[in-house]
Amino acid sequence: MLLRSSRRFRLQKVVRSFLFLVLLVVAVAPVGAADKPEVTVTRLDDRVRVEIGRELFTEYRFVGNNKPILYPVIGPKSIGMTRNFPMKKVSGEAEDHPHHRSLWFTHGDVNGHDFWSEKTDSGKTVHDTFLELSSGKKGVIKTFNKWVDHTGALQCTDTRTLTFHVIAGTRAIDYEVTLHASEGKVVLGDTKEGTMGIRTHPNLRLENNEKRGVTTANGQAVNSEGGRGKAIWGKRAKWVDYWGTIDGKLAGVAIFDHPSNPRHPTWWHARAYGLVAANAFGVHNFESKPAGTGDFTIEPGATATFRYRFLFHEGDVDRGRIAWQYHQFSSHGDSVE
Repeated sequence: MLLRSSRRFRLQKVVRSFLFLVLLVVAVAPVGAADKPEVTVTRLDDRVRVEIGRELFTEYRFVGNNKPILYPVIGPKSIGMTRNFPMKKVSGEAEDHPHHRSLWFTHGDVNGHDFWSEKTDSGKTVHDTFLELSSGKKGVIKTFNKWVDHTGALQCTDTRTLTFHVIAGTRAIDYEVTLHASEGKVVLGDTKEGTMGIRTHPNLRLENNEKRGVTTANGQAVNSEGGRGKAIWGKRAKWVDYWGTIDGKLAGVAIFDHPSNPRHPTWWHARAYGLVAANAFGVHNFESKPAGTGDFTIEPGATATFRYRFLFHEGDVDRGRIAWQYHQFSSHGDSVE
């Protein structure tokens, strides 16, 4: 009888120790880690669909445009965050600048060739290969692309990695591009027409344009240095944020320039009509310096990498905790809950 009691006591002690360890693991696990929704990446014929918790976030469209684009981009509360034109005509949107296709990366002067404006003599960034498509707590699209000028000559190549995830309840896209001087020297020329861009929903514009049919603009803008409104154009900053009311809901998009990027903090080709683009090369336009001042050279065989984060958030710059979010991004590459 005494032997059985002793065995029972030891068994109870082992069970208590096991339960204690389980509780300890739960206590020190990252807050919110288990609550992050699944990000599903699905390849289709001409695009890759990205869903968060079975809801559409965006599509990576690699066929049918002069460059790969993300369209649509669905932010908090199921709000479309980018302009639909020219992919789709919607009342209340200006039908200008058809090369402003939702969200994209390209530049207006690559070895003297225009890859920005989509004119008849413009170059194209052509999708070549998918290097990775993966789903999970983060979704990843990694591709290899060719930059071909209007004559068909290859100017350079790139590898880009797009990571889709939820940070502190906010939808995020990390967009990393490594340009390869694979065909010889690459010169990214001094022009304002570039580079990591988004054309926002018309409500995020800073001003209306009745002649173009835009009457609902109510946006505001601020950068990391305290600049506001139109004054942020051509200025250097670590980040910018545009926000406004769409369908009765206050939401915005912040764009972060990573500290490892060449010439950080970047200049911003950030217009009142909803174009927001990080551009580290347009010094001539932005600072009225001699043409060519902003030229950036990648030597033959070398590479240059650019990293950005798009954060689609609820509320204004303060409610979205944009300054804090940028600190997390620049310090740790992520945010904590």
